[in-house]
Amino acid sequence: MAAKKKSSSGSDPKSKGIVKKKMEETMHEFKHHELESSSGGKVKNPKQAIAIGLSEARKSGADIPPAPKKASAKKR
Repeated sequence: MAAKKKSSSGSDPKSKGIVKKKMEETMHEFKHHELESSSGGKVKNPKQAIAIGLSEARKSGADIPPAPKKASAKKR
């Protein structure tokens, strides 16, 4: 029999619950203009709010792949 491949996309129930809870909290704060970035300014971009929610979920133990790294400017 073939072994099941473990997905690292947060598909287990514990990770899904953590992600759902953190994203609900983060988006609630975003909608009510209470969410702040690490620099202290208010978050105005919904994509930034999603990134903050995923980051908080990772810190809480959800099995989510790490954020993609940006390409360096050296390749030019």
